Amino acid sequence: MPRIKIGPAQPDPPDLDVEIARLRDLDLGGLRRRWHTELGQAAPHHLPRHLLLRILAYRLQAARWGGLDRQCEHLLDRSDSPEAAGQRAADRQGTLNIQPGAVLAREWKGRMQRVAVLADGFAWNGKTYPSLSKVAFVITGTRWNGPRFFGLRGKRAKGPSA
Repeated sequence: MPRIKIGPAQPDPPDLDVEIARLRDLDLGGLRRRWHTELGQAAPHHLPRHLLLRILAYRLQAARWGGLDRQCEHLLDRSDSPEAAGQRAADRQGTLNIQPGAVLAREWKGRMQRVAVLADGFAWNGKTYPSLSKVAFVITGTRWNGPRFFGLRGKRAKGPSA
């Protein structure tokens, strides 16, 4: 039977929860040093402490359990930047299908407010405004989402209540 050389026993790797808890105890300088140890390069100077902590925690988890599979990486590589995706969502949300000639009405402080939809804006009290939000501001004196003020959009759902 051949002889097998067995090296010294390796220490058990610390539990992942313990490692992440240790990261939470580090200050910004400690997180930068840990970044350099883990990733072999200096941490980006523009990243604040909370992002350094989260990125390092993710890297520790990915090293232990594996990172993203190729399909997910490919999907993320093909996706838009966060700025472009946010702009696309805002563009979709911002379109209103109100035909010129329509009249929007809302009671405010006991008075009925009527706004006529024009091809190039909105008419209220003999004056033309570029947006419903401008009309709502003139009526109320405070900043409002114009479509919401006139009932064209519902209220946003709040998170789960306790």
